[in-house]
Amino acid sequence: MSGFVLLIIIAAVLALYILSLYNQFVTIKTRIKASIQEIGNQLKRQADLIPNLVSSVKGYMKHEKTIFDELTNARKEIIKVVDSGNTQKMVDASARLENALAPIRAVFESTPQLQAVGPATQLMEELRDTADKVMYSRRILIDLTADYNIKIVTFPSNLVAKIFGFKEEAGIKMPEEGESLSVSKEQLKTPKVEI
Repeated sequence: MSGFVLLIIIAAVLALYILSLYNQFVTIKTRIKASIQEIGNQLKRQADLIPNLVSSVKGYMKHEKTIFDELTNARKEIIKVVDSGNTQKMVDASARLENALAPIRAVFESTPQLQAVGPATQLMEELRDTADKVMYSRRILIDLTADYNIKIVTFPSNLVAKIFGFKEEAGIKMPEEGESLSVSKEQLKTPKVEI
């Protein structure tokens, strides 16, 4: 009888362990979904701020119609991809929006009269804050995806993943070529601050 009781105890501990791993997979997968939704939420907020920013700076950038067209197209793309829920498309649309905002930031930083306009300054700060939140949300997504994928391939959690059909998450794809993958000698130099 004692061997039978020992077998039941081992089976119960094993079942609890499997249940625990299953719950970990479900929890991480739910958090991944929530982080994707947060990226979409912040991108939507950015897109909603754009028309107000455009109104604030339009008078100072009358000759830059193409910038506003690019900004409008990037905003439309963000609204479209946020509804799709596709992480990679959201990241790509976010990069396009950042590129479209760069000339406006440059004009803003080089125009003291524009910096003195309260609403424009506030909008630029809100856009910076929102961009920071997007980056933070992306970082969370990258970490969660890495944790999840590690569990998918490591023993013994990989056995539970196979039993319950958990698959690897794609995460965020980064370019395999380009400037973002290398550091120049100039970038390695310590910046000098002159007072």
